[in-house]
Amino acid sequence: MNALAKLTIKSVARRVVLTPAEARRAKLIAAINEQFDVADAALRGEQYAVTLPRWTKNDAGERVKVQRQRVVRAWFFERDGGCYVQCRYGAKALALSKDGNAVFVKGLADVKTALEAFRVAATNGELDAAIDGAIKPRKARAN
Repeated sequence: MNALAKLTIKSVARRVVLTPAEARRAKLIAAINEQFDVADAALRGEQYAVTLPRWTKNDAGERVKVQRQRVVRAWFFERDGGCYVQCRYGAKALALSKDGNAVFVKGLADVKTALEAFRVAATNGELDAAIDGAIKPRKARAN
């Protein structure tokens, strides 16, 4: 007890840093930033892939960590003489307005301007209602 008597002991509770809405917003912004890399790779005519560590069993049955590549799917596609850009949260395209869920741009070079607008809107919280609408059906299934 002498060792603890020399220390200053206080009671403290850890506080959650982000609210759920802020955490969802940060997840969306990270995905938008990744789409900038996808757009750069598409302009070069390549596919963008990230390398992720995964656990798997080897021939001896031991768990080992290996590096696997995962191709990141683009949120944009070419049609009607231009490109449509969607803002996605997970596998769902977010409703950007009551009129639709995609932005039409003239070409692949203009995709970054739409992505930048998505990033600004997500940072300002303009897409919070759309995110809630996208995850609401999933929450209903869980109950």
